[in-house]
Amino acid sequence: MFYSRKARVVITGAFRIGPVLIKGKSKFRALHSSSPRGIPRQSLTSAVADKLREMIIRGEIQEGEQLRQDALADEFQVSRIPIREALRQIEAEGLVQIVAHHGAIVSSLSADEIGELFDIRALLECDVLRLSIPNLKEEDFQKAEEILEVFDKALWTESEVGSWGRLNYQFHSTLYSRANRPRFMSIIQGLNNNGDRYTRLHLYLTRGFEQVRTEHHALLDLCRKREGDAACHLLRRHIQSAGKTLMEAVQHRREKTA
Repeated sequence: MFYSRKARVVITGAFRIGPVLIKGKSKFRALHSSSPRGIPRQSLTSAVADKLREMIIRGEIQEGEQLRQDALADEFQVSRIPIREALRQIEAEGLVQIVAHHGAIVSSLSADEIGELFDIRALLECDVLRLSIPNLKEEDFQKAEEILEVFDKALWTESEVGSWGRLNYQFHSTLYSRANRPRFMSIIQGLNNNGDRYTRLHLYLTRGFEQVRTEHHALLDLCRKREGDAACHLLRRHIQSAGKTLMEAVQHRREKTA
């Protein structure tokens, strides 16, 4: 017996999005071609990977859940080949693990792994910020301010929890955008995608909204003043503090539910 709910239909590019079953639940959206022409497999693989990534990041698929290729292929109305390729793609990003005889399972990071992820972020992001600050323009500062306005409101609105991680990354990546380090940014984005679930969990469990708001605005102010050393010091403390608090919160939560 499958759980069902009223599906929203969305058109994204060449794909129609409707309900998809996973582990007996209608959590996903099926991809159907809206064009009589064939869809290149890579485009379809990317569409599937994008949707799976989004659902995992938003927490609509929980850590430890199994993703069945046959159910996905049936409901996306595609062969298992693009499904398999999409799962391999998000496995490389650390979002799932492909286990023999069990298929793909949404990854669960240990407290130590979460700490390591935030330590890596602190190292990379501080270097990129230092390179970016001298080249930032007024339009970048205005864009960052606009993101913070939306983020500040979203933090105090529980129904917006799904947007917290995305807005957090948009703000930070705007400040890094003038570093001209595309490979660094690709790695940083992957780390943020992998940690997005935990970033939102950190904010939700600790309710540290005011601290996040204060530190973000202070970071933007330091970047505006071109105070690179002070900005990088604050950014490092901001990321490492979040990682430490999150490690403790996740460990405590898992001990309670064990």
